[in-house]
Amino acid sequence: MGRPMVDMTPPAGADEFLGRAGWSGAEVLPLAGDASFRRYFRVKRGDASAVLMDAPPPHEDPRPFLSVGEWLGERGFGAPRILASDLGQGLVLLEDFGDRRMRETVDAEPGRMTPLYEAAVDVLVDLHKHPAGPLEPYDRDVLHREAALLTEWYCPAVGLDVDVEGYRAAWDSVFEHALTPEPVTVLRDYHAENLMLVDDRLGLLDFQDALAGHPAYDLVSLLQDARRDVDPGLEELMLRRYRDATGAGDAFMRAYHVLGAQRNAKIVGIFTRLWKRDGKPRYPTLLPRVWGYLERDLQQEVLGPVTRWFDANLPPEMRGDPVALAR
Repeated sequence: MGRPMVDMTPPAGADEFLGRAGWSGAEVLPLAGDASFRRYFRVKRGDASAVLMDAPPPHEDPRPFLSVGEWLGERGFGAPRILASDLGQGLVLLEDFGDRRMRETVDAEPGRMTPLYEAAVDVLVDLHKHPAGPLEPYDRDVLHREAALLTEWYCPAVGLDVDVEGYRAAWDSVFEHALTPEPVTVLRDYHAENLMLVDDRLGLLDFQDALAGHPAYDLVSLLQDARRDVDPGLEELMLRRYRDATGAGDAFMRAYHVLGAQRNAKIVGIFTRLWKRDGKPRYPTLLPRVWGYLERDLQQEVLGPVTRWFDANLPPEMRGDPVALAR
């Protein structure tokens, strides 16, 4: 698909690190790269296996992953156990959750879709019983910085000169709904590709960017998934499940839609940046789906000022895959 090959040669120092961790002579096999500089390898020795995360400094810092993972594990959530780490080299040896991701499972076995989404919602219900961990706040400044990625990257990519000040003002008028005096731990990338099926529980991945914020955010990540279509009926069913379990009312739903629009605007910007700056043209192909979610959120009354900005600045025919629109 034109995406540059990720170098999956094991990192320098891996053999020495694995030797110190008690894994001398283990086989190191490529597992995955992602949208960041992180890479993952499976380490095998006989019947035993682990995952080696390569988070090379200065581009990556594994300490937040270790800190959030420890916090989650102490509270009984399915973060991988840390087997060894070398922060100077950015190497971390993790419990191996295997290859059974929620994404492929629900795509291959539609009958399991509802129970697995219910399980994912129930993890959030339990997580939100705890006050936020020792994390930076998901505050108004962060919300603005993320929403601005759309005007910084997407609009120029498709040749649009838009009202940037009006964009910020529109968001500022609705962000009060997305803030909470009782923040929870927000994992920020909680969706079917980051949830592993491990025995009778869900294993959590990719939580190193966690912040203290509104409980609606991770539900948006799960139910308005940039990487797979989530049927509006399933979204409604899962929102009802969460609300029944927590007593969340209308204010929660206003937050859900504001954060949905904000997150999807952010993703439009990030996926465009991954193409323009990082040479990864696969990501913009996902944006028609993201625009679909964003437009659903913009139909909500609470987002009136933001909806009016989009209507005035970004016509419907300019909402889609920026690579195709830029041709």
